[in-house]
Amino acid sequence: MSHTLHPLRRQRLQRSTLAVPASNPAMIEKAAESSADVVFLDLEDAVAPPEKPQARRNAIEALNRIDWAARGKSVSVRINGLDTPYMYRDVVDVMEQAGDRVDMLLVPKLGVVSDLYMVEALVNQIEQACGLTNRVGIEALIETALGMANVEEIARYGAGQGSRLEALHFGVADYAASMRARTVNIGGLNPAYPGDQWHASLSRMIIACRAYGLRALDGPFGDFADPDGYIAAAERAAALGFEGKWAIHPSQIEMANQVFSPPEAEVTRARRIIEELRKAEAEGKGAAALDGKMIDAASEKMAMNVISLSDAIMARSTPPVAAE
Repeated sequence: MSHTLHPLRRQRLQRSTLAVPASNPAMIEKAAESSADVVFLDLEDAVAPPEKPQARRNAIEALNRIDWAARGKSVSVRINGLDTPYMYRDVVDVMEQAGDRVDMLLVPKLGVVSDLYMVEALVNQIEQACGLTNRVGIEALIETALGMANVEEIARYGAGQGSRLEALHFGVADYAASMRARTVNIGGLNPAYPGDQWHASLSRMIIACRAYGLRALDGPFGDFADPDGYIAAAERAAALGFEGKWAIHPSQIEMANQVFSPPEAEVTRARRIIEELRKAEAEGKGAAALDGKMIDAASEKMAMNVISLSDAIMARSTPPVAAE
């Protein structure tokens, strides 16, 4: 093992990330009652330009009024891009008026490290000026050719001391447009391409995330009338190591939660692996056998990944005990 290690910067259950246009208060209410692990209130693509100021006010009101943590959720706000006249006001207003209530800011179309630095600098100054004690994290969307070309550098910067970066998301729709890919399909398989058209990009992004301690999330699947297609896309992402996927429709939440939750049999086997390895360790052995298969230190690491995820899911599903 290398002496250079970057452990996970922030553990956060994120099997499902529900996208909600902040211009629609009724949808925000439904999102708060949903089973999504994370909800992001969208100020960007889902909001028309004339509606952006009101959407920002809606998001701030919802952050302050709704107890998201009591509902077992993390809440994020997707700000507008750095190339728009809306972004600075998104950051300033959300942080100044609800900085102690928001968990993360989601930065779209991140292209270079300086984009991330700009948002972090704003957040740092506002937190200091307002005396905020809640440390707001940052997520970033890799959804352009430039962002993917710099994804390792972005992830490396995120591993640095003081950085707020927690996670990278793969934004397939804008990425397809940026790449001039011959498709109008958001997240599904392209019949003209043998296999998964986005496999190489997904693989590159998750390698950068895992190398530098960031969470890796897969983005949207546009056809919410195709549950089989959604599940297949989610299973491909899970097989690569992604820990969750977007839901752009409430019907996709439970599918994401199911795909990215380890089956009970997998959890049971993981616990048996740990048990057998502890027995072997007590006997001075570095490896053991379970069901006719060798298990060793690498098996323990894989098993602990499963167990820690299972424990996080159990913690979310267990309501907090009221103080007496």
